[in-house]
Amino acid sequence: MMLNNESSNNVDMMLENPKKALIKMSVPLIVSLLITSFYNLIDAAWVSGLGADALAGVGFFTPIFMILVGFGNGLGSGAAFALSKYLGEDDKHKADNASVHSIILDIAVSLILTVVLMVLLNLILNAMGAGETIGYATNYGEVILLGSVFIILSNALYGIFRGEGDTTRPMYAMMASAVLNIVLDPIFIYTLNLGVKGAAIATIISSIFVIMILLYWFYIKKDTYLRPYWVNFNFKMDISKDIIKVGIPASIQLLNNAFFAAVFSALLAYLGSTDSVAVYSTGWRIVVIGTTPILAIGTALISVIAANYGAKKYKNIQIAHRYAMKVSIIIGFIVAVLTNVFAGDIALIFASSGSSVRIAGELTSFLAWIVIYYPTMGVGVASTYVFQGLGKGITAMFQTIMRETGFTILFAILFGVILGYGVWGAWMGIVLGEIVSNNITMIWADLHIKNLIKLG
Repeated sequence: MMLNNESSNNVDMMLENPKKALIKMSVPLIVSLLITSFYNLIDAAWVSGLGADALAGVGFFTPIFMILVGFGNGLGSGAAFALSKYLGEDDKHKADNASVHSIILDIAVSLILTVVLMVLLNLILNAMGAGETIGYATNYGEVILLGSVFIILSNALYGIFRGEGDTTRPMYAMMASAVLNIVLDPIFIYTLNLGVKGAAIATIISSIFVIMILLYWFYIKKDTYLRPYWVNFNFKMDISKDIIKVGIPASIQLLNNAFFAAVFSALLAYLGSTDSVAVYSTGWRIVVIGTTPILAIGTALISVIAANYGAKKYKNIQIAHRYAMKVSIIIGFIVAVLTNVFAGDIALIFASSGSSVRIAGELTSFLAWIVIYYPTMGVGVASTYVFQGLGKGITAMFQTIMRETGFTILFAILFGVILGYGVWGAWMGIVLGEIVSNNITMIWADLHIKNLIKLG
């Protein structure tokens, strides 16, 4: 059996040179997340050809889709924390055992979610105000939910690779999946005349393809550093707790993002129309692309922090945190300027045909204004992910709820409804809420790390 010595070296790098490890892990993650975001945008571009109502219908389902992705990413973060911590403690056997625990937890959670969301789908969509677009939302949503186990498992399996410091191979799997999705979208949507349902089928097939690639590396090629084999499994409550104490709060943290999207969509429908919801759902996909490098750096930071936490190298935690913030601020500023300058050109990509043309102006305005908070996101994301890397998932979850459901919704209602600035006021609510909460989170993390160094 071949073992991946590079992954073993990655663990050593996280402990000896956290800056280098952060960049080495971040670059493949940036590529991976950009690929995912781009093919989500391509989904939106193809669906927009069906009309603004189809685009809005898919937009209404987006918060529910975010729940699935959120649980996958959240459980992946829990796995990455536990595995990196055990490797930092130099306990390879426990890390192997934890990787099997992670897969079992992923499957169990995904099956429960599928049943619950299928039962509540229509209720949720009606509560969000889907109205005449509910047919599109239901057609798209039912297919996605039936294949949700694949979406959650594919996202969560990445956490095992991140736990051993390997972000390169998941990047290759995502690239292959993206190419497949891009090819399948027009075939299922237009050639087979399946409409929005076709877009959902293409997404599920692509997720299955990713899982097949990842499982090939684990169980056929057998060259990963961590070995999630049944023979290495021995149920341990402390391992399950380590995964869950970060994984479930991280999932709820992303679930809160879905809740925010649902509430914000309802607010936009009240202030404007379903066109404003289409602008938000489409524009937010573009926001995700722009902020992907910042999220990737934060995701890589979890493993670097956890490994050094396990090894009790607390000064390295401070070094990694401050370096992550510095790089993220620079990226946020550059992306903000570029997005603002080319807002109109970007909007035309998604609103250039059929009835979608009518949202082009509002989409341009959204993109031009929303970027104001990007640089502060660099400090907020890095600081929240520090707490995940320290195993304080509840703290990280609270910070996200404070930002989204707290400050952002509060300011959106203040500017949009109370002060009467309408949809534009809602956009400004996002900007101001993010700026305030990101800076609070940065101060919180910095003080916590200083205290950790002092006590350690």
